[in-house]
Parts: sequence; structure tokens; C-alpha cells
Amino acid sequence: FFFFKQKTAYEISACLVGSEMCIRDRYKSWFFIMTSKTNFKQVPERPNFVSEEEEILEYWEKINAFETQLKKTSDKPQYTFYDGPPFATGLPHYGHICAGTIKDVVTRYATQKGHYVERVFGWDCHGLPIEQIIDEKLGIKSKHDFKNVGVVKYNNECRQVVMKYSGEWKKIIKRLGRWIDFDNNYKTMDLNYMESVWWVFKQIWDKKLVYRGAKVMPYSNACNTVLSNFEAGQNYQDVFDPSVYVTFPIKNDPETKFLAWTTTPWTLPSNLALAVNPCLLYTSDAADDLLCVDLGGRRIIKK
Repeated sequence: FFFFKQKTAYEISACLVGSEMCIRDRYKSWFFIMTSKTNFKQVPERPNFVSEEEEILEYWEKINAFETQLKKTSDKPQYTFYDGPPFATGLPHYGHICAGTIKDVVTRYATQKGHYVERVFGWDCHGLPIEQIIDEKLGIKSKHDFKNVGVVKYNNECRQVVMKYSGEWKKIIKRLGRWIDFDNNYKTMDLNYMESVWWVFKQIWDKKLVYRGAKVMPYSNACNTVLSNFEAGQNYQDVFDPSVYVTFPIKNDPETKFLAWTTTPWTLPSNLALAVNPCLLYTSDAADDLLCVDLGGRRIIKK
């Protein structure tokens, strides 16, 4: 490029001829000709963004961009990013894609700030999603059916279905442009992984940082276990439930019982007590073999 210093207040205009640029003043006298050329490709008026993305991904793979980045930053301070692995029982959905993009942005930014960021893909192999697949496959509908199958066979069936969609996951994550190591992935069903989790828990226990608490959780009577929000919503249905009356015996007089009415009978298995108002007077009245009175929606009965 050739540059000039304008000494007069002439108006400058420019014209592009092929790859050369000419600049002239208002009196059409040429100042210079810029003859340098660039290596940039001409951008089409309507670029194909899909093919452009695929070319970039192909180029990254060709030069081993991710692996090279890890190698060049191996002596930098380490940045640890805890990534919750997805369930291995289905294909990725928009939630995985959105979260995965955010995770990729965070780890790339940490690398650009001068850190070494190891990124390894993992698989969550525990929980009801896998068990539900096996239950359907083996026709298990009760504990009796499960006992006939046996724990060993059941666990083997679960292990076999875990990596069913791994190929599709790798393909989609790669297409998104996320840099992460799939070849050295970990699985929560691996013994070394489970042993490491127990080791960490033991360290926390020794430091007296573990406490026992109580929390209201969704519960499955069939599975004899609490459910995560995801699991509880898997078979969500709108159903009609009857309202019910329930008796609550008084602790020092078991024959006398409070009568409660509820429109949420599914809460009764976890119900431990009945709240009463100490400022109200509760009375009873004879009605056949029951003593009952309705006092603002509160009833007490006695046989």
C-alpha cells in the first residue's frame, strides 16, 4: 500500500478497478495507484453458512486444533470446570445444546485468559431412565418379576444399553463446534469413578461437613426411592383424585380422633401430624356411634 499526506482541502474520491484502487482529487488529477493485492476470497452475496461452518470444523480437525491448544497450554495454571454429564439413554435435545454451548464458551474464555482447561466428556449411567428401559425390555412390572430376572442379569442389561446413542452424541456435539475429549470419556458406572466419589465423600465426612436433614421430595412407592424433578415429570398426567376424610388419633386418648378432609390424598403417605389451633374450642356431639361437630371446617369425632 502507498500512503499520501493531503496538503490541500481538495475533495477526495476513489474508484475500484479490478483489484487496484485509484484515488483522485476533485480536479481528476491522480494522486497514486494502490496496486497491492490480498489473499482473501471474494465473499459471495449470499453465503452458505452451513457449508462455511462445515469447512471450519474440517479445518479444526485437520490441524488438531483442540489437541494442539491443550498441548500449548499444558504448562499454564489449571482451570477446573465441573460439568454434569448427560444421561446416556437418549439423544440430545435443545436443553443439552444450549447448556453445552455455554460450557464451551466458559472453557474457551478461561483458555484465552491463560489457563489450561481439560475437557472430558462423561456419561451419567445411574438413575431410573435406564431402569425404565430395561423394565420395558424384560417385561418387569413388579418386584417379583425383578427377583426372577436377578440382579446380575439386570445390571448387565443396563450396561449394554448405556452407550447405545454415544455415536449420535459425538456427531451432534462435534457439529456444534464444542471442543471436548470424547475418546477418553468417563462413565459413572465405572468402578474407579464410583470409588473416587466414595473417597471424596469420606474426606467430607472426616471433616464433619456432612449433616443429616429432612426435605420434602417426590417419592415412588413402586421403586422405593425418591425421584428427581426430571424423573417425577417423566410420566406427568392430569388425573381426577377423590377427596377423602382421614382420622387422626389423639396421642393421650387414642379413642378420640380428629376428622380431617383433604383434596390431596397423595400427600397422606408422608403426613405425620395434624395441626390444630390452640385459640379455638373444639367440641363434640353425638351422631349415632360417633361424636362429631363441625366448627368452621374442623371436626372431632369419638366412638
